[in-house]
Amino acid sequence: MRAEEIFAKARDRVALTREEAYWLWDGAPLERLAYVADEVRRAVVPDPKVVTWQIDRNVNITNACISGCKFCNFHCKPHQTEREFITTIDEYKEKIERMLALGGDQLLLQGGLHPKLGVEFYEELFSMLKSLYPQVRLHALGAPEVAHIAKVSGITSRQALERLVAAGLDSLPGAGAEILCDDVRRAISPAKPSVQEWLDVMHQAHQMNLPTSATMMYGHVETPHQRIDHLLKIRDLQARCPEGNWGFIAFIPWIFRSAGTRLEQEGVRSHFSPLEYVRVIAVSRLILNNIRNVQASWLTVGKVTAQLALHSGANDMGSIMIEENVVSSAGAHNKFDAEGIQQAIREAGFEPRLRDQLYRPREYRTADK
Repeated sequence: MRAEEIFAKARDRVALTREEAYWLWDGAPLERLAYVADEVRRAVVPDPKVVTWQIDRNVNITNACISGCKFCNFHCKPHQTEREFITTIDEYKEKIERMLALGGDQLLLQGGLHPKLGVEFYEELFSMLKSLYPQVRLHALGAPEVAHIAKVSGITSRQALERLVAAGLDSLPGAGAEILCDDVRRAISPAKPSVQEWLDVMHQAHQMNLPTSATMMYGHVETPHQRIDHLLKIRDLQARCPEGNWGFIAFIPWIFRSAGTRLEQEGVRSHFSPLEYVRVIAVSRLILNNIRNVQASWLTVGKVTAQLALHSGANDMGSIMIEENVVSSAGAHNKFDAEGIQQAIREAGFEPRLRDQLYRPREYRTADK
């Protein structure tokens, strides 16, 4: 296996074999890997001098969840009624008004696998939010939640997606992927819908031309080759997307944070390495030959490592995340406001450009401008 042949295939955006993808992780020198990934980034993004960013707000619909994720401190079991909440319309209004004042245009709506909330609840919620704020995009739920809602409602996942889109769903996050390996899933999320269910829901979304994103949470019980297999599953699913449809718009990897989690109690602790994260970003750029945007997760890795990622294949810094509860509750405490994220992008040598979920440029305006 010759290194330059593999790099040449990656530059040409030719799908790598599994063995070639494994070599990128196992054998490619990091400096060379990052250099080639940056070459590919420059070739595929519209303007290589630009790094995009976003303003949205992450609102948790509910914290009640039956998935049993051992990496999540935020959820509660349905019988823990003293902790359970369902966000009210008045609370949404307050959060949305604050987001709009800061120049945001989107709600990232996530919740748990609530055992009693069926598709009618989400239809009513989305319709209400759209009637109140038609200009706000709803980037909501995730494949496991869609599969769960369908099961609770006695309908198919496709029917659930169709009804949610009719009610106002604009795009589907990549939430709940973690590592797309059933052995890993059973170890960290024992009651979450399977890998195949995640893939099936995403494929149905692609068939419907519903924009989606893909994610990976790494650094817990998985092996490096399982990370690569995860990337290959995402790439191969994107290859099945009907021509002209949105498919996966972006890929976002982040590192597991363990503080206070059940996984930590079981002896699984996060061990963050900036160089390993750079390798994750660079390998993702080269394996995902059919996904244009790769995001640096500043929330979990911090400003400096995210800036390094921008020179190693990433072209986006994600959102300032006006509100985020799940990852923060496990030890990720990095913060950015709009001015801070733009300054970080400039410090890395790029021009910041505000975008929407579809990576279209937006003008940066707040209530004061």
